[in-house]
Amino acid sequence: MTHLYRSIIFVPGNNPRFLEKAKEIEADIVCFDLEDSVPDAEKKNARELIQTALKSRSFYRASIFVRTNSPKSGKIPDDLKEIIQKGIDGIVIPKVNNINEIKKIEKNLSLIEKNNKIKPIKIIPSIESAEGVVNTYNIASCSNRIPAVIFGVFDLLNDLGIEYTKDAEGGKYSRAKIPVDAKAAGIFAIDAIWQDLKDIKGLEKDCKIGKSLGYVGKSIIHPDQISTTHKIFYPSKAEIKWAEKVCKYYLQSTQKGKGATTIDGKMIDEVHFKQAKALLEIIK
Repeated sequence: MTHLYRSIIFVPGNNPRFLEKAKEIEADIVCFDLEDSVPDAEKKNARELIQTALKSRSFYRASIFVRTNSPKSGKIPDDLKEIIQKGIDGIVIPKVNNINEIKKIEKNLSLIEKNNKIKPIKIIPSIESAEGVVNTYNIASCSNRIPAVIFGVFDLLNDLGIEYTKDAEGGKYSRAKIPVDAKAAGIFAIDAIWQDLKDIKGLEKDCKIGKSLGYVGKSIIHPDQISTTHKIFYPSKAEIKWAEKVCKYYLQSTQKGKGATTIDGKMIDEVHFKQAKALLEIIK
């Protein structure tokens, strides 16, 4: 089965109640946060609480990641030292600007993994600056640990000096570029959060836009956003039925020595067959 990245929910690492409740969350990835949601005075406490949570890994339904502090913060060495242990599936690195930041972290990570005798974990970089957007392809392709990148719209707009609106006009170029670069690097792209928790229709619309741009999932900030996000970023019954039909009739056509066929009046060729196969791979 293809690993799903439909949803990644961020849980404040310094909140024991939230960490406990996260055991019931059915997001594809639960990400314990050490960055924006944790004040500096609480970083040490958050690392200790996350350590304890990781020891209860078997009780969590989702993949477990930890969002470290940013490369420029100088806090990542302490983050990695405390949270890299059995039970962690990967880390999210916020505000990644270039491959040098990833390589430095990866070197440190490999040493800790070796000392702790654990398998290599995944790295998901978050692209949140003009420099990061320009370097997305290089970042996405710099390590085989990287299965996906995240688009972080709020810090990007802040970097650009643009005020945030629901339409996020100033981030549209970056939002469109990141999944293209990710695809070229052979990995996935996860879209930015939808901030308005009460506007579920807005969330659904935003998910559809993200899907149309090539994103496979979305960062979320509340469990109530999971069902909508999963609905949009998972094939519908109609899409599955269509994909099965495409595969069936295209293979029949090629067996007869033809390169294309028609289904319900629409021409179907190899690219449609590849799309249909990729869609069906998701549901296996």
